[in-house]
Amino acid sequence: NHRWKAIEQENKEIELAKNEKKKFIPEILENGDTLKQLLVRSRYLLYKREVKWSPSQVHRAEILFKLYPDLEEAYKLSMDLSNIFSQSKSRLIAFKKLALWYNKVENLELKSFTTISKTIQNNYENILNYFDNRSTNASAESFNAKVKALRSQFRGVRDVSFFLFRLQKIYA
Repeated sequence: NHRWKAIEQENKEIELAKNEKKKFIPEILENGDTLKQLLVRSRYLLYKREVKWSPSQVHRAEILFKLYPDLEEAYKLSMDLSNIFSQSKSRLIAFKKLALWYNKVENLELKSFTTISKTIQNNYENILNYFDNRSTNASAESFNAKVKALRSQFRGVRDVSFFLFRLQKIYA
């Protein structure tokens, strides 16, 4: 959202400069990026843990979080959720941590996390099953994707028994 606003603002400034027959010179931030470049280049650092950032990413994050404190809050929330899944060993501890995380999301009222928090609220029993033996249904989802790809490759299934036979030969 911030990126689109920055693009829109820059386009307005370019149009204004063009109307005044002046050359458009964008504002350069302390790391050499324009605002639009900062938002584009910061995208990948937001996927990483802070300890894995390069020195330039650390500097970029400082500028980004100073300009957009809501992004810092969202980053912290996403890292907190990730930490729950990577560090919690017990179902009970994970349940307590998820409840605390959910409360943080409610208090901050970040619209982008509302969907995630509602999903966790509605499916917490199934989510907590992960902490029993640390297994997911990723293999089943992967196999399902392969079945769908095979089915779409042949544009549907006419002979179900032959399709199942072929599925067995390919993936068994």
